Amino acid sequence: MSKSRRIRDWSPFLLARAAHPRQAVLTAVLLAGAAALDGRPDRELLLVLGTVLVGQVVLGWHNDLVDQLADRAHERTGKPIADGRLAPDTVWFALCCAVLLVVPLAIAHGVTAGLCYLGSLAIAMIGNVVLRRGPLSFLPWAASFALYPAFLSYGGWGGGSHGGEPQPALVGLSALLGVGVHFLTALWGLVSDNADGWTYLPLRLGLRLGATRLLIVVSVYLAAVTAGLLVVAYELGLRR
Repeated sequence: MSKSRRIRDWSPFLLARAAHPRQAVLTAVLLAGAAALDGRPDRELLLVLGTVLVGQVVLGWHNDLVDQLADRAHERTGKPIADGRLAPDTVWFALCCAVLLVVPLAIAHGVTAGLCYLGSLAIAMIGNVVLRRGPLSFLPWAASFALYPAFLSYGGWGGGSHGGEPQPALVGLSALLGVGVHFLTALWGLVSDNADGWTYLPLRLGLRLGATRLLIVVSVYLAAVTAGLLVVAYELGLRR
């Protein structure tokens, strides 16, 4: 067995693959960047980055555990649980350890901020299991993302009470951003989801517009929502 093959089959590497690393890192960096625009000190930026990164890893593992049978049936690549290289029990153990880590990390931002982030995480995990196949699949994404501004606006250092209520416009725009991200991530599985009988909104629009046109529409939508978030954050700030 070659050295590169041994590395690809090494459990830590497989766990990283199953964690949806690109989405995890991008989400963590974007939220840390939003905290930086709010003028938060470096230690708080690192805390935001670490908390969100661990939380996203939890979501990635949970998603692949839930989807393992479908991933195996459709022979999706880059899915070490589905292809048998990574035991589900190993992932469940790692997920439980990550949950035990993310809870104190979240509460370290302050009780209110921590509960907002943990609530967002819980909603996203529930969304991995329910609603995702039907026309209301966007609701968990919208609700989960809508809690991000509160996580940042109430955030501080070392527990206790910090910050204040988030700008309502940021909450609404963040919910819209979550819907857009849902559409974007769904694009790559439309064919297999259609074969499995799913009826969620991205698939319905994909069947009408075609995947390429839908990608263009979603990209424009995400750019517009992101621009709106930047304008509101710059003009009004994160808090009321």
